[in-house]
Amino acid sequence: MDLELYMKIPQNKKILLAPLAGVSDVAFRIISQKYGADGAYTEMISIKGLYYNDEKTEKLGYIDKCEKNTNIQIFGSDPEIFEKVIKEKLNPRDDIKEININMGCPAPKITKNKEGSFLLTQPNLVKKILKTCVKSSNKKVTLKYRMGFEKNNLNYIEIGKIAQDAGISSLTLHARSRNQFYEGKADWSAIKKLKESVQIPVYANGDIFTVNDFIKCMEYTNADGCMIARGAMGNPFIFKQIKDYLNTGFFEETSFSNIIREIKNQYEISLKYKPERIVINQMRKHVSWYLKGLNGSSKIKNIINNLKSLDEIYKVLDSYEKYLERNVND
Repeated sequence: MDLELYMKIPQNKKILLAPLAGVSDVAFRIISQKYGADGAYTEMISIKGLYYNDEKTEKLGYIDKCEKNTNIQIFGSDPEIFEKVIKEKLNPRDDIKEININMGCPAPKITKNKEGSFLLTQPNLVKKILKTCVKSSNKKVTLKYRMGFEKNNLNYIEIGKIAQDAGISSLTLHARSRNQFYEGKADWSAIKKLKESVQIPVYANGDIFTVNDFIKCMEYTNADGCMIARGAMGNPFIFKQIKDYLNTGFFEETSFSNIIREIKNQYEISLKYKPERIVINQMRKHVSWYLKGLNGSSKIKNIINNLKSLDEIYKVLDSYEKYLERNVND
């Protein structure tokens, strides 16, 4: 252990699960919080969908009673709709303590509607939206955003100060521009600069895949914590590893038997909320992420992708666990 580096990083850093479309559903949020995530968020939810009472959108906003600290993330571009939805639908909810506003999504279908990261090109509208949200809400309002829409217009400091002045409680900066999508390296120097430029908490987002990444990011940026996105996909264990490091200076790698156990657990939790057919279909990507890098995992993923019953999938997973044990012992 690098004791000097360990002593530099305060234990009170918050580790959050990012809102991930098609990933951070109830089951995965529960598991991530079981492993130590300090908080989680629903998948990104359209404010228009809530406004027009869209059934699918409403379901995305469901938070189970057993979730310790899950909040909602919303996106949109019309201040009046934000105000109405917050006052009529979100304020009455006692299961959420925070409303996170998304101004970072790079998906073309979102930016074409002038939402998500597109809003970074409209600072005056950003100001109006954030002021409206804060004024309308009886909960704290936070912002997740990117460095800018294009590399030649990185206005994250300006947006951060606008947010702070509007009464936003904290900022999460994904240290990439919209045009980068998820390519290239996250520029942690932007997080460092933002932290030095505002007085409200700043959370780092981007390229935190391991405990070592977390250590380097926190030491360099002095952020108040991090929000883990792709690094948590198939790896909710990262939250426990980081927490163990913060508490003791040490952490352990997850055993493959625990990985198999958690895959089954996610199936079981998911079945409480969705039909088996849908769970099996949606879990395929999760299984692929969980098994990534394990010996012979490609063949197992292909087999599971073609199975249609949970009993068959469990048998394959049980056999695979025994195979892994034999290979380790050999």
